[in-house]
Amino acid sequence: MILILVGAPGGGKGTQAAKLKEQFKIAHISTGDMLRENVKAGTALGAEANGFMQSGALVPDALIIKMIEARIKDADCKNGFLLDGFPRSLPQAEALDKMLTANKLKLDAVINLQVDEDELVKRLLSRGRADDNEKTIRNRLQVFKTQTEPVLGHYGSQKRVKNIHGMGAIDEIYTRILEALK
Repeated sequence: MILILVGAPGGGKGTQAAKLKEQFKIAHISTGDMLRENVKAGTALGAEANGFMQSGALVPDALIIKMIEARIKDADCKNGFLLDGFPRSLPQAEALDKMLTANKLKLDAVINLQVDEDELVKRLLSRGRADDNEKTIRNRLQVFKTQTEPVLGHYGSQKRVKNIHGMGAIDEIYTRILEALK
């Protein structure tokens, strides 16, 4: 099973991805986690990405695509994977489509977690991450709206998008996701 998890920052992607990984025994590929790990480890990719992350901007496609291309070839992706935080732009979605086709893989669904903006700000401020201050959060939400939402249009035209109400208890949201995947 190959899934994409889409939603604004703070929308619960990481939480739901962990549950999906466990249930379906697929790899969870979080570009955000991979980027933070690279920054912490002081890698060349991490240093380059850090400047963009600190300002709330998206890391350039070329950096992310290079990372994902290598990652989907890892052994733990053999039975499927869930992409969390990728694709975040239409060019990334198009590049992902090409990667999947080249590897004879098929996208099963795009899960779109929908959460009210005020709730997103509240959730993000409560996480306590260094890059989560209100100004950065508002910028990231605007970046999401302008650059990521076209991804939903792209996959919507392929009838792959499952819109999920992302408010409420974690288990309630997860049940909605499972129902949509049936």
